[in-house]
Amino acid sequence: MTQTPILVTGGAGYIGSHVVKQLGRRGERVVVLDDLSTGFASAVTHGELVEGSTADQKLVSELLEKHGIDTVMHFAAHTIVPESVSNPLKYYGNNTCATRNLLACCQEAGVKHFIFSSTAAVYGIPQGGVAREDSPNAPINPYGTSKLMSEWMLRDLSAASELRHVALRYFNVAGCDPEGEIGQSTRRATLLVKVACEAAVGKRPHISIFGTDYDTPDGTGVRDYIHVEDLAAAHLKALDYLRDGGESTTLNCGYGHGYSVREVLEMVEKVNRKPLTIHEEPRRAGDPPTLVAEARRIRDVLGWEPRHDSLEEIVRTSLAWERHLMDSGKG
Repeated sequence: MTQTPILVTGGAGYIGSHVVKQLGRRGERVVVLDDLSTGFASAVTHGELVEGSTADQKLVSELLEKHGIDTVMHFAAHTIVPESVSNPLKYYGNNTCATRNLLACCQEAGVKHFIFSSTAAVYGIPQGGVAREDSPNAPINPYGTSKLMSEWMLRDLSAASELRHVALRYFNVAGCDPEGEIGQSTRRATLLVKVACEAAVGKRPHISIFGTDYDTPDGTGVRDYIHVEDLAAAHLKALDYLRDGGESTTLNCGYGHGYSVREVLEMVEKVNRKPLTIHEEPRRAGDPPTLVAEARRIRDVLGWEPRHDSLEEIVRTSLAWERHLMDSGKG
């Protein structure tokens, strides 16, 4: 590869680290910027790690200039929906204001390509539980709103400059590196598959189902779970798309079908060959009953084809990572 380095913000985190690994494997040069508040230096398998914040405009500008960077992949964000409801300004400060600072640096440096880590939470509760890219944006929690505001800034900057972008709206990301080198290590995680696998290996005494009276087949919430490896591959496809002259666009990242909370827990029990201790709790604020992607457009635009569309594989790789953390004393 003769391309200039790619700046990956939040590249020491769960999703960012998987993207960095795929970029490195392909021969791309990578500079990771991460404040390590939720990420881990050990998860950065390729490139240079710089410890710092996207809100630090001086640092960001220095990195862009020093490395001649023309592409930014932006993952750095707070992502816990219940926390965003209880502490909204934390999310607007980090997810929205820090992104504004990053975009200002990109504009000044003449960055050409920007790939943004967005979320299906921008849709809120879509009609029928299925969200298309042109479905109304109606987030029901500050996390979704903070990401939508960042999308708007990116849209407007792209219209006013030569910057082109791809905003990828993630559905429920799960699973871990099939090779077991990196994984989901977030402290006090709230993602269902991660939490269920922690319970399966004994790191938690039980797993809670939040809401059993939704209008779904078994009363529990239904989500579109996408393996992190497929999601990471979508970022490389987005990178190629922009380098080939593609126009700015927004794309859903999901498989187009969902599983209920109970179905996920049943799969964890099957893979682990042990029952879980399950508590049924009231609904949480900010949780939609069903959220599934209409996911045809990403295939058409990027030529992306998932390779890990299997709930069993998602759970198996997640459980293997939890066992690794326990065995290594990091769990």
